[in-house]
Amino acid sequence: MAQKKELSQARSSIKSGKYDDAERTLTKLLKDSTNRTNKRIWLAYYDAVRGKYEQGNEKLYLKQNYDTTTFFHNVRLMLSIAETLDSLAPEYRKSHAEQQNGYRPNLFSGGSFLLRKGKWSEAFDYFEAYMDCARQPLFSAYHYDSLDTRMNEAAYWATYCGYKMDDPVLTLRYSKQALRDSSRANFTLQFVAEARKWLKDDELYLSTLQEGFRRYPTFHYFFPRLMDTYTSMGQYDKALAVADSALAVNDSSQLFLFAKSTTLLRLERYAECIEYSKKLIELNPNMAEPYFNAGSAYVNIAASHEQRHDKKQMRQAYQDALPFVETYRKLMPDEKNKWAPVLYRIYLNLNMGKQFDEIDRLLKQ
Repeated sequence: MAQKKELSQARSSIKSGKYDDAERTLTKLLKDSTNRTNKRIWLAYYDAVRGKYEQGNEKLYLKQNYDTTTFFHNVRLMLSIAETLDSLAPEYRKSHAEQQNGYRPNLFSGGSFLLRKGKWSEAFDYFEAYMDCARQPLFSAYHYDSLDTRMNEAAYWATYCGYKMDDPVLTLRYSKQALRDSSRANFTLQFVAEARKWLKDDELYLSTLQEGFRRYPTFHYFFPRLMDTYTSMGQYDKALAVADSALAVNDSSQLFLFAKSTTLLRLERYAECIEYSKKLIELNPNMAEPYFNAGSAYVNIAASHEQRHDKKQMRQAYQDALPFVETYRKLMPDEKNKWAPVLYRIYLNLNMGKQFDEIDRLLKQ
């Protein structure tokens, strides 16, 4: 009798537009587990929240003061109630599905609104709810998976939210679907790679970098990390192959040329290293590192001549190294730990006493 009285009271509140009062009464009833299969309570609850939604929608339309977050909350709550009702009272499926299909775009809008606010976790929930409709029996007549053109975009934003939360599980949850959004697939692959890195899954991290670079060789993320990964593993031949692939796409990229120059230096292919360093210096005379690469290559050539006791060629190589390393010093005066030992060696072998003494003092300081 008490339950009937409260339900009747809630319905009266709904009729008089007191939706908050009705919701309070109905949620109190639903706290009792014996009431959770009572479709009459759920139907009244649905009507109360729908009334709140329509009331809020009207206020927003009339540009009256109303909390946008509450408006979107009511959209999600109404959908959740409709999905629960669908299992208790399938006879309402057609009418509720028609209503909710009209409201459903607001789930996407709610996610976008919260995204702009930086509320990543809440935004994720909205995009997830939007996509979840596709598997709900309530919406079986609508075929969202094949007909809704925004599903892939919703998956992308959910993936983005997971990434912004530093949560690898949420980042990966909808990533496969997100990759179908071709306009944003480069960023999706970046998020997936980061998630694999967080999970310390080195093999999948590398394979994601490889896929990303293959598909988007000029995208800022994949190339440097793929080069770093191969370099850290000592796989310089693979790093060089990546640099060559990148240069095939853009042969004047300073980043790609520098990567090739550095890799050739590590592979002890000094003549080629010097060649690519000079190309880069021609493109950008103010970029410091190519000078150091070229200078280092010449010093290493000099060392090989020294081992063969070829003093003439050794001296020539040191002379060739000199302007490159001195220019590097001018451009990068604070990098004393890099240029000072190299200049020490050059000045010593070229018998440049004054310059040698200065470097010697610097190294002793």
